Amino acid sequence: MNKKPGFVFVWPIGTRIIHWMFALSFSAAFFTSFYEYMLHDHVALGFIFTIMLFYRIIWGFIGPEYAKFKTFKLRPSQLKHYFVEKVQNRWRKIPAGHNPASSWFTVWAMIVGTFIVISGLLLYGIQEAKGALSYLNDDYTQYIFILELIHRYASYLFVVWATIHILGVFIEQFWHKTNMVFAMISGYKKTDGKDTEVSTMLAMFAFGSIVLAIATYFFIISSNYNFLTLQKYREIDYAQEHMVFHRDCGDCHKVYPPHVLPEESWRLIMATLDNHRGEKITEDNITMHAQESILNYLVENSAEHSTREVAVKTMHSLGDIRPKAITKTPYWRETHKDIPRSVYKTKKVKDKSNCFACHKDFEYGLLDDMNIIYRD
Repeated sequence: MNKKPGFVFVWPIGTRIIHWMFALSFSAAFFTSFYEYMLHDHVALGFIFTIMLFYRIIWGFIGPEYAKFKTFKLRPSQLKHYFVEKVQNRWRKIPAGHNPASSWFTVWAMIVGTFIVISGLLLYGIQEAKGALSYLNDDYTQYIFILELIHRYASYLFVVWATIHILGVFIEQFWHKTNMVFAMISGYKKTDGKDTEVSTMLAMFAFGSIVLAIATYFFIISSNYNFLTLQKYREIDYAQEHMVFHRDCGDCHKVYPPHVLPEESWRLIMATLDNHRGEKITEDNITMHAQESILNYLVENSAEHSTREVAVKTMHSLGDIRPKAITKTPYWRETHKDIPRSVYKTKKVKDKSNCFACHKDFEYGLLDDMNIIYRD
């Protein structure tokens, strides 16, 4: 016997919470993806989405009757009949379980979501050199760009798919009057059928997934680096690694990491020291032996010889050009295009070339997204 006459209890409280966590974590992760400095938040939200996704896949096999994949209506003829009936009969009775449209939506959401999760984890390991897959950064940076495309467009597809789903819910609510908007809040659908019953073990699995997702989120954002976000690269002590470079170049300005420019750019810079940043560098300032030592160090550690994100993407953007400044590279211009010019005129920044003002630890060779000091 149903608890509420005229309604069927379809979605238990755990399922409803997870549904909204799934939707909200994706929405928030999608929003934060447009801001480099919010990568840490993006990753934390992505882990919630990942856990909720795997929960739903497992739930489709072990969950209650209405949630199981075997009850989904996936035949094309069923989908066609659903839309025909939807147009012809405004007051048709809806099923307690998934209708053909929601069956297809759920399956495709799981598939597209899986692409988002896998590509995201691979990108985090290969491009950012972080997390459990950071070891892949050594050999697979050539796949960064295809992974970015998959991750980006799978996310866009998910947004489109979710929008269609929401429109369908609103049509049910306001045209067919099925009270569908509130169904995932109350757990009840306005139809006929048998109420869902959830065993203690299934309830524990659902709430365990919720606790795991929330705990993972707070674990990640509680510190910059832990075993889920650990970075492969460490701070470079240039004074210890190459004292001549650190001493002679750092005497006038902070040293720039060699991997931000290709070797030919460093050769051009070192060959034109007679006009270096508005000054004339002579052998009295830096001996020829020291200049040669610095050049060799810069070439050996240039962008061609690094798997760091800035190095790989700078090289990919250059084509045949070899600029003498990082601010002249297409990659730099693309990543800084939305920064107002007024920012570069502030007392703390002063100039576009002052990477140190906004990138914490830049002088140690790190350009971590989470360490960007955002300035209005």
